[in-house]
Amino acid sequence: MEYRRCGRVPHDISAVGIGGEWLSGKKRDEVKSVIDAAVSSGMNYIDIFMPDPEVRSNIGSALSGRREKMMIQGHLCTVFEDGQYKRTRDIEQIKSSFSDLLTRLQTDYIDVGMLHYVDTEEDYAAVFDSEIIRYALDLKEKGVIRYLGMSSHNPVTALRAVESGLIDILMFSINPAYDMEDAETDIYKQMEFTAFSKETCRLDSARRDLCAACEALGVGIVVMKPFAAGSLLDAAKSPFGCALTPAACISYCLERPGVISVLPGLSTPEEVNTAAASLSASPDEKDYASVLSSCTKVRITGRCMYCGHCLPCSSHIDIPLVAKLTDMALAAEDVPESVRGHYGALSANADDCIECGQCETQCPFRVSVVEMMKRARRVFG
Repeated sequence: MEYRRCGRVPHDISAVGIGGEWLSGKKRDEVKSVIDAAVSSGMNYIDIFMPDPEVRSNIGSALSGRREKMMIQGHLCTVFEDGQYKRTRDIEQIKSSFSDLLTRLQTDYIDVGMLHYVDTEEDYAAVFDSEIIRYALDLKEKGVIRYLGMSSHNPVTALRAVESGLIDILMFSINPAYDMEDAETDIYKQMEFTAFSKETCRLDSARRDLCAACEALGVGIVVMKPFAAGSLLDAAKSPFGCALTPAACISYCLERPGVISVLPGLSTPEEVNTAAASLSASPDEKDYASVLSSCTKVRITGRCMYCGHCLPCSSHIDIPLVAKLTDMALAAEDVPESVRGHYGALSANADDCIECGQCETQCPFRVSVVEMMKRARRVFG
């Protein structure tokens, strides 16, 4: 395992860590097996944005007796409401959810307290011009969180936070496709993979400036979405028209200035081992330049990243799971019975969508969720 440091966080951080999102819904022993594999590989960093009490408790159980083995990045501003993830700026909800995080993780401190999902000017004001930032800084002063971070998909907003001098870690979405998008492209439009051509296939200047600023100011970047929710690993979905390897995606991220760790979503020991092995992969496996150099103009329709930022749903639909099951169904010639069974077992599905559009205002990738629900209804009948 390779380890990195940044000026504001003088600790050795594994170059590859755990994006904990896909541990949700796993049984306790399954979560433990992932943590076991990660610790054995030398990984020492995990992101926990999920407010779901079950997954928090499962991770806490898996880390029991070895808390010091893993730096925990825990998010402020996420809550579990009516059985769903929700982003919040309500200070009392934030305090309650953070207290729950500490209790369920069986710890009295969080290594990195992450201000969650700050993309727009309005987001920034709601967090940094409010009692939220005062609460976070108070936690840091008391040692309840050791370092302060922020997660974002927007390089302009992220740079503002970096230059404020308030954050030590930035969680940012980086991969070869997203980095070609215009700075103002929101997370939903990024998923459309637009504006690719031999003339325009180059690193967006705002993203380049953000990475350079982080490097210069000692703010470490931890990377989310290194595989674009798996799209870059699938030739049929990749905007480049061919599949990149996990090693190539991870190598690309680690070569950006300021990056200290890449956090792919890992849900099995095998995925942990594949991610860890990427650091010692062959030059051919790590090669991404040949793909970028042959880039041709393509367009792929908006695709769900399964991140869950669209939630909560007023009809209690697990939108990311419906999207994932629909994609799995479409990938097969006929809908697999197992997939149909999982869909049929959902307490709410696409048939329950009332087309209110609230989810679309929450989606950082500008996915047309209502159309996605219509597609699911067509697929599953």
